[in-house]
Amino acid sequence: MTESWLEKLSEEDASFIKRFVLASGSLKDLAKAYGISYPTVRLRLDRLIEKIKVLDDQEIVSEFERTLRARYAEGKIDMETLKALLTAHQGELDKQPDSGRRRPR
Repeated sequence: MTESWLEKLSEEDASFIKRFVLASGSLKDLAKAYGISYPTVRLRLDRLIEKIKVLDDQEIVSEFERTLRARYAEGKIDMETLKALLTAHQGELDKQPDSGRRRPR
């Protein structure tokens, strides 16, 4: 059985989701609990949403691609770096005998 998106989250991400739920989805209350601004909490939530989409995307079969896309969603790498690494990764895959892998997006 494959790992679910929830199991792939870091402890920090899982804790954020728990606090979000316990705050009844109030970003204002969450910002207060973390001692940070509302826009910072909003950005964190938006990035977490994008990360969950990547982790849950069944079309991504390469763990390398999934990891890169998750790092991009977290804001840890920029689009230029993401594209360069995915292109290099695809070049490596193209050198291998066909294994039914799909091309990274």
